[in-house]
Amino acid sequence: MPVNLSNPLKKSLLPVKGVKLGFAEANIRKPNKKDLLVITLVEGSQVAGVFTKNRFCAAPVQVCKEHLGTNPGVRALVINTGNANAGTGATGLQHAIDTCKGVSAILDLSPEQVLPFSTGVILEPLPVDRILSNLGKCIENLDEDNWLNAAESIMTTDIVAKGYSKEITVFGEKITITGIAKGSGMIHPNMATMLGFVATDANVSRIVLDSIIKYSVERSFNCITVDGDTSTNDSFILMSTGKSETQEIALGTKEYELLRDAITEVSIQLAQAIVRDGEGATKFMTIKVEAGKDIDECRKVAYAIAHSPLIKTAFFASDPNLGRILAAIGYAGIDDLDVDSIRLYLGDALVAENGGRASSYREEQGVAVMKEPEITVRVMLNRGLANTTVWTCDFSYDYVKINADYRS
Repeated sequence: MPVNLSNPLKKSLLPVKGVKLGFAEANIRKPNKKDLLVITLVEGSQVAGVFTKNRFCAAPVQVCKEHLGTNPGVRALVINTGNANAGTGATGLQHAIDTCKGVSAILDLSPEQVLPFSTGVILEPLPVDRILSNLGKCIENLDEDNWLNAAESIMTTDIVAKGYSKEITVFGEKITITGIAKGSGMIHPNMATMLGFVATDANVSRIVLDSIIKYSVERSFNCITVDGDTSTNDSFILMSTGKSETQEIALGTKEYELLRDAITEVSIQLAQAIVRDGEGATKFMTIKVEAGKDIDECRKVAYAIAHSPLIKTAFFASDPNLGRILAAIGYAGIDDLDVDSIRLYLGDALVAENGGRASSYREEQGVAVMKEPEITVRVMLNRGLANTTVWTCDFSYDYVKINADYRS
């Protein structure tokens, strides 16, 4: 079961003015499952996105990047689960385009005003006919208060839906931010398989939105890992409708910082939810690396720890075999690392210093910490002022079962 995570309540996911969501059961892979979602945006909305850096990026990712690049004024998003439409060549690319055409024909838009997204099995043809024949059902139930249904419609191996809302006051007026995400396995930064969609009714320009998404993704979705695999389909989309009663928020102002930090908070909540619902996860682990020369080397150490199957399985077993953490720090790729300067903590317990086991450390301290569902590993490099935090989970028997039977 997910680590300290449950399905969001419908009332907790707040409508965003200018955003409507509609869903359908299209039988893309499994019957009786919400697996198709359409999101519509009021005219004049701004949209920004970041995508996977996997060179085998999926057909919908290619189409999304092209449509955002032409900046036609995006008015709709269409998302399917059950099939990634990745590794599908020219045929898959045409299917993604045909999906955009299907949405645009119903909504009287141009195809370039539609962004397509897919998630699921790679290297299998997209059942585009099932998608096209069910788009009308999505359009029929479009509603501003459909965020929970939307969150459920984008799930694959997820156990629970992932959604979060926040309200802030800017210029004396209320601004709403609501987001949903999916992801459970094949999670690793560049981006974080995951999809994330966050919308706000704030009045901002595309330049401001681009700035906010870059800031927030580096502190959220690019700080999580489940298994070290970077998906072909990872996408994070930030949308603003401008339908709040506030004046436009300008770059560099205190109002900008307030909005930026609120969107980042929503993104962090969604990103952490993905890790808490990691395939087979029983532990939620926070890896903090402090006092490094720069962020890059801090992240090298953090991900060396977070990716190690030896460490992740030890945490599943609550076995404080903590020499595995020292080994990961050592192979993280910092050539001039002075191991005698490093201090390693598990929770509040000092485990290692001066190149070896701390004299004050007792095995029962490690056992007690590792039995908890949420665990913090803290590494002090003591070579600078840079810090970073990464979130990950353990590896259990169920991770193997889920991925061994994924196509069954």
